[in-house]
Amino acid sequence: MKRFRFSSLMLVLGLLFIYLPMLILVIYSFNASKLVTVWGGWSVKWYVGLLDNSQLMGSVLRSLEIACYTAVAAVALGTLAAFVLTRITRFKGRTLFGGLVTAPLVMPEVITGLSLLLLFVAMAQMIGWPQERGIVTIWIAHTTFCAAYVAVVVSARLRELDLSIEEAAMDLGARPWKVFFLITIPMIAPSLAAGGMMSFALSLDDLVLASFVSGPGSTTLPMEVFSAVRLGVKPEINAVASLILLAVSLVTFLVWFFSRRAEEARKKAIQQAIEESAADSWKQPDARRAPAPQTV
Repeated sequence: MKRFRFSSLMLVLGLLFIYLPMLILVIYSFNASKLVTVWGGWSVKWYVGLLDNSQLMGSVLRSLEIACYTAVAAVALGTLAAFVLTRITRFKGRTLFGGLVTAPLVMPEVITGLSLLLLFVAMAQMIGWPQERGIVTIWIAHTTFCAAYVAVVVSARLRELDLSIEEAAMDLGARPWKVFFLITIPMIAPSLAAGGMMSFALSLDDLVLASFVSGPGSTTLPMEVFSAVRLGVKPEINAVASLILLAVSLVTFLVWFFSRRAEEARKKAIQQAIEESAADSWKQPDARRAPAPQTV
């Protein structure tokens, strides 16, 4: 009993440590005072004022756009890399390839941002692209390190799968692409959703890479917040952060809800198939009980 109480206490303290700052931020977003640290009553004027702050809202929309692009590209590239690492077990340079895929996980973002900046400058001089740094260059930079996280998550899931299911489907005549889309993808869908959400959050939160590869007119929300904090925290920042927390929480809930429904439907379909197979086996006559043919 004491052990259970200690575990529960540590769980509550851990959750408070994580979510209490977010709750305080949401509460202070309704603060009527211009001073962030002084409570002046409840008000929604800072949320209304966001509509007039075109610069801040532009950075929010820009960051959300880049985060969506990054999530899609990172899931696609990370999944392909995970398949190469888990399904193609023997090829020359496999260890080197695995190291290159996971290198962004341990590489300092300052080094990555500087190297990408030099790469874009060299490419602009050699082939004339990119002519200017903006959303595309930020998207490429975010995809380079988010794909590594997706590859690790999807690889862990692929190693747990039973290959006999895919092999049975191919033995029955299904083509590899059909097996991939109808069998493999549904089984790794939770890991794909987790990798996509992680990529979205990492891209939305990134400041270092965006500072290196961004250009005029492509300021992201972290850059806008960082520049505003240097001059003093504004109440509008709390309002924007609260709206982003609400949006991320809503997306997380929807992903969890639909993933749960899909998993329940899959389990129900498997159970139904097992019951139908058992019923068919009972209907079939037993060959051992069949009467022996009479000899003349």
